Amino acid sequence: MTILPVFLAAALLAATALAAPRNVVLIIADDMSQDAGCYGHKEVKTPALDQLAREGTLFRNAFCTSASCSASRSVIMSGLQNHATGHYGHAHGSGHFSTYGGVRSLPVILGEHGYRTGRSGKYHLAPEHVYQFQTALPGNAWNAVEMANQARAFMADKSKPFFLYFCPLTPHRSGGTIEGHPHNPNPFGNHVKYPEINDTTYNELTLTVPSHLPDLPETRAELAQYYQAISRTDAGLARLVEILKETGQYENTLIIFGADNGMAWPGAKTTVYDTGIRLPLVVRSPDQKQRGVRTEAMVSWVDLTPTILDFAGVKEVMAPPFRVGDPETGANAVGAKGEVAKAGKKKAGQPLVKYEFHGRSFLPTLEGARLPGWDLVYASHQFHEITMYYPMRVLRTDRYKLILNLAHQLPYPFASDLYASATWQATLKSERPFYGKRRVADYVFRPRYEMYDLQKDPDELVNVADDPNHKATFTKLAEQLKEYQRQTRDPWFSKYTYE
Repeated sequence: MTILPVFLAAALLAATALAAPRNVVLIIADDMSQDAGCYGHKEVKTPALDQLAREGTLFRNAFCTSASCSASRSVIMSGLQNHATGHYGHAHGSGHFSTYGGVRSLPVILGEHGYRTGRSGKYHLAPEHVYQFQTALPGNAWNAVEMANQARAFMADKSKPFFLYFCPLTPHRSGGTIEGHPHNPNPFGNHVKYPEINDTTYNELTLTVPSHLPDLPETRAELAQYYQAISRTDAGLARLVEILKETGQYENTLIIFGADNGMAWPGAKTTVYDTGIRLPLVVRSPDQKQRGVRTEAMVSWVDLTPTILDFAGVKEVMAPPFRVGDPETGANAVGAKGEVAKAGKKKAGQPLVKYEFHGRSFLPTLEGARLPGWDLVYASHQFHEITMYYPMRVLRTDRYKLILNLAHQLPYPFASDLYASATWQATLKSERPFYGKRRVADYVFRPRYEMYDLQKDPDELVNVADDPNHKATFTKLAEQLKEYQRQTRDPWFSKYTYE
């Protein structure tokens, strides 16, 4: 007679565990490289991110596909390379780039599967019906702690599982000034103080300058500001975690911390060198058996949407048939009969087919086992601002990187905020031939192909694309990259024919 109640109690506990919401918090910092304590940086203070890494998995080899804010975010939210979706550059201002209407985005899919979806901070996507969130949360995007406080009620609601897209503007350049400082006319928002944030400041004189930047007073001053803005971002993460714990949601929530692209300096942001595309990625899943994992698995931002859908239990997405980026149909998202496919809409009699992403779920890599097939990523860049046409395609393995500069006849363009930076302006005034370890002339004028042996040349300085000793490797990678362009319906694929 005593066995039945025990059995029922166990069943009730199991049912309760199964009923726990599968929440997701995706934090995307703005213009942040792997500059954090958990990544071995000895100067930047990021206690919250370091703690998240101790409780989850740190990816040493995580890559965005395009080191440009808006284009990168379109990939994060769609699981598709932006050369296939038309989101070639900035959605705002004169850029006016936007995603084709048939694309199925992460918030829309989650909303259709019972999730409450909310965004906070930077959005930078278009059109809104493709990237539709149910709730736009208030908050100052320069103050990540206030953003977290404003999201409390959204996260506390247990009526349905939630997806929170949390995007502070830090550590992006702000365009402000530091009063009385001669070297930094373009800091990172730290000149505005917020009562919610106890700032961590840095001594520019004692900082170690990264090898890809010039060691100038202006660089050091900007680095000190950049690191302070990273610490502000970390404070927002700390408050988010605190609220999740206070509301009883922490153990039910997948937390992902990443960035849209690398640090906002020439040589990093807008480039496809590792300083621009190799980014922080720290993931804590409530399902993990191993904690404090450091993985070498190579993952890309096209993998984020499939990973989150996998965690949410969305195993297959069905949608009206359409092709993304088909050069035969004007690179549009079109239905089976040529109509533009509207996200989430189905015409009478139109069949549903399996929707395909360019990425895959990296949940299997969280435990740290060395799994086959996680040793290759691709990148795709077209624009940043509308004036910055310089399409590049990239294949990166665990040893080699191949870059195809499709507009190699042009000088490499500069983003306005990077050109105006104190670091670059000081470089111009000094007439130095080098910017960090790279020759300025080599940065501005590039060949059609660049290939680097990253084991011997992690700074990507010695181009071996034309080296006879690397001919077999170059040929193999070039063909592999070309085939990927064909498979993903890259509009620039036609340049193989007419150039």
